[in-house]
Amino acid sequence: MTRKEWPLWEVFIRGQRGLSHRHVGSLHAADAEMAVKNARDVYTRRNEGVSIWVVEAAKITASDPADKEAMYDPAESKVYRHPTFFDIPDEIKAM
Repeated sequence: MTRKEWPLWEVFIRGQRGLSHRHVGSLHAADAEMAVKNARDVYTRRNEGVSIWVVEAAKITASDPADKEAMYDPAESKVYRHPTFFDIPDEIKAM
């Protein structure tokens, strides 16, 4: 009999002072409920989180870093998306 490997889960924590979740690491767990409990024990030992997300790594779709140029080339032609396109009035001191 072979032992079945538990799936890998990616863990995201929202901190006390933040609004967004931040990737903090990975762990193996049998299911999502176990992954949340293990993530709490491993990644929030000092009570620094207010929310935990876990995502099964096999369910994540990501771009390939080797395709970087093709993926991000269209953004280069859209200069209006860059802050350098706008004039900042002299009255605004802290930008």
